Amino acid sequence: MFLSRRSAVTAGLFSVALTIPNWPDVVGRMEMVRRGSSPRMGMSDVETVIAMTERISELDDQFGGRHARPMAAAFLVNTVAPYLRADATDAVRKAMMAAASDLCYLTGYMAVDEGLEGLGQKYYLKALELAGASEDHLTYCTTLRGMSVQAVDLGHGSSALRLANSAASASPQAGPRMRAFLAGQQAHAAAQSGDTSDALRYLKEAEAAMDKAESREKSFGSYDPASLHYHISHVRYELGDLPGAIDAMKESDKLCYEIYRRSRVKERATLAEFQIQHGHLESACATWNQALDEYSLVKSGRVDRRMQRMVGMIRPHLENQHARSLYERARTVIPPSLLA
Repeated sequence: MFLSRRSAVTAGLFSVALTIPNWPDVVGRMEMVRRGSSPRMGMSDVETVIAMTERISELDDQFGGRHARPMAAAFLVNTVAPYLRADATDAVRKAMMAAASDLCYLTGYMAVDEGLEGLGQKYYLKALELAGASEDHLTYCTTLRGMSVQAVDLGHGSSALRLANSAASASPQAGPRMRAFLAGQQAHAAAQSGDTSDALRYLKEAEAAMDKAESREKSFGSYDPASLHYHISHVRYELGDLPGAIDAMKESDKLCYEIYRRSRVKERATLAEFQIQHGHLESACATWNQALDEYSLVKSGRVDRRMQRMVGMIRPHLENQHARSLYERARTVIPPSLLA
C-alpha cells in the first residue's frame, strides 16, 4: 500500500532530510516536470520504459555498470525526459514518473558501480524526487537502501545506518521479502557502526522475513537467499567472526543465480579476502582464480578495486607456489593501470 503524496513528501521524506546532506525538499517539486509540446503519451510508452529498464538491469547484472550505464543515461535524456514533458492523463503521467524513478535509481546504482560516487548520488536524489511525486513507494524505499549500500561500501557506517533506518521507517507495511531486503541492510550497517545488538536483531528479522517470503513463492530477480547470506557474511565479518563470514559467503556464492555475474565475481573476491585474512592462503588463491575466470567479462569499478586489493594482498606471499601462479595469471588478465 502506497503512502499518499502528502505523507510521502512530508512525514516520510522529512525524516530522510535529516539523513542526507543538502537534501533538496521534494515538496512541490513535481511542478518542475512541466508539460511540453511533445505528442500525447500513453501507457504503452510507460511499458516501454519499464521494459527497457529491465533489459538494462539484466545487462548490468551480467556485464557491470561501465557497459550498461551509458545506455541508460542516453535513454533517460533522449526518450524519458521528452515523455515527462508530453501531454498525458494524470494516471499516465504518474506512472511515467514512477518508471523514470526506477530508471534513475538503476542509473545511479550503475554509476556507483563504476566508482562515480557523486554522480550516483545525483541520480539517487532524482529517483527519490520522482518516487515521492509519483507515490512510488517501492522505488522510494529501494533508493534509500541503495544510498545506504553506497555509504556502507565507503565505510560510513553511521550514515549507512541512518539511511537504512529511514528506508525501513518509510515502508511500514512492507511484505516479507521487502522486509528482508531492508533489514539485511540495516544489519550490515549496524554491524559496521559497532552496534552488535542491533545488527544481530536486524539479521534475525531478515532471516525470519526471508523464511516467510520463500515459503510463499520463489522470486527471481529480487532479494533472495543468496543476498541474505551475503549480509550474514558481512555482519559476521564486522563482528570479528571470520569463519562465520567465510561460511556464509560460500553459501551466498552457491545460491547465486547464473545471471548475476558481476556480483559473483565481486563476492568471490571478497570471500578470498576473508580467507587470506583467516590464514587460508591456498583457499584464497583458488577463490581468486574463480573470480578471474569471469573478470574479463565484467566492466565494474567495484570489481576493479577488488582486483587491485587482490594483487596487494598476495604480493607478500609470492614465495608460495599458489600465490605466485595467481599473481602471474593476474598480470595477464588485469589491466596494467590497475597493477601499478
